[in-house]
Amino acid sequence: MSNVLDAVLAQYEKNQIGGGAQSKMSQDERMKKYFALILSDKEKSGQRRVRILPTHDGSSPFKEAWYHEIQVGGQWNKFYDPGKNDNERSPLNEVYEELMSTGKESDKELAKQYKSRKFYIVKVIDRDNEEDGVKFWRFKHKYTGDGIMDKIIPLFKLKGDVTDPREGRDIIITTGRNDKNFSVVNSIMADDVSILTTDKEKANDWFNNSETHKDVYSKKSQEYLEIVATNKTPIWDSEQSKFVAEEDKEEKETASLSEEINMMKSESFKQSKNDSIVESEDDDDDYDFETTSLDSDDDDDELPF
Repeated sequence: MSNVLDAVLAQYEKNQIGGGAQSKMSQDERMKKYFALILSDKEKSGQRRVRILPTHDGSSPFKEAWYHEIQVGGQWNKFYDPGKNDNERSPLNEVYEELMSTGKESDKELAKQYKSRKFYIVKVIDRDNEEDGVKFWRFKHKYTGDGIMDKIIPLFKLKGDVTDPREGRDIIITTGRNDKNFSVVNSIMADDVSILTTDKEKANDWFNNSETHKDVYSKKSQEYLEIVATNKTPIWDSEQSKFVAEEDKEEKETASLSEEINMMKSESFKQSKNDSIVESEDDDDDYDFETTSLDSDDDDDELPF
């Protein structure tokens, strides 16, 4: 067996036991790098053909990384686990460990949403979109034995190293929907032996591509993950030049607006009071002393003495 085949099979056997820096890539560039098998709303099934790219050093092309799957702002997201991947502090793992330590069944159940899970990431060429170049296919490791990797391994065992650039094979992936209407991989088969490409330029670009999954799947900052760990939504605050919780910012803005309204009311009240005082003073000024004052001479004439 080839070195690659040995490496892939050894990796698979190991994972049956037991249960990076921020990318500078633009969002559009990153989207082209994703290989996804999600069916459109109108599709009930589909078929895709890809070629798994070989490695230079004969190691397994399937890289392993741990991700948290958490719902943020109403959408499910995958967050790179800095703890298990890079031995760094992980706010989400801290919440998981804290909940597990209480011994309460309710907390153990809640802790599940903070637990990171192992994923495989492999470089592929999407035969329907070769102009996009190298793509990254990320899928979850399943200890139940019915995952995508469990469908790929038989191809290596039966057909040999399917990643070989000259004598490898494309793989054909058939997708469908489960009882919850989610897209799922039903089967993976190996095509006939074929060369990776006859185009020298493509061959050089694909084979010498130096990108890693860390370039494509972003690693969030500690402050970002700390906000996610509190079940809040991180947003970028340009004034503070950092991520803040959207909920806290809205609350602060609401409080600030209320304070501003109260100040405006207070100023309006003061102005109204001042206006009343001014009006009173104006009434005194309007009093015509000349026309209402007594004529001293006339008064003297009317006196009885």
